[in-house]
Amino acid sequence: MTDRHATRKLLRIIAISLVLLFLFGYTAYEIQKIIYGPKIEITSPERSSSISTSSLIEISGTAKNIKDISLNDRKIFTDEKGSFKEQLLLSYGYNSFKIKAVDKFGRDTEKIIEVIYK
Repeated sequence: MTDRHATRKLLRIIAISLVLLFLFGYTAYEIQKIIYGPKIEITSPERSSSISTSSLIEISGTAKNIKDISLNDRKIFTDEKGSFKEQLLLSYGYNSFKIKAVDKFGRDTEKIIEVIYK
């Protein structure tokens, strides 16, 4: 019976260690969101692009770890994956758009999109 008791004790220690390791890993994964703050990734249009085909442009991308996001100080919305898509009318010449994201701790980040419409 002592071998059986020692085996049970060893299995219990291994199970508790695995649970604690999982909890530590998950906590580290969630804490990275707090540490790094909000992130914005623009997928369209390309940086400093020049457009001559249409005066309508679609700005799209993804935002992570955000509470609010705005485009030129106008609130926009994301889907459940953090993707956003907005269409804007360009004026001739240089156009600049500012996307700003804020997380629940008040930290913010900005991306500037510059487009030249010919």
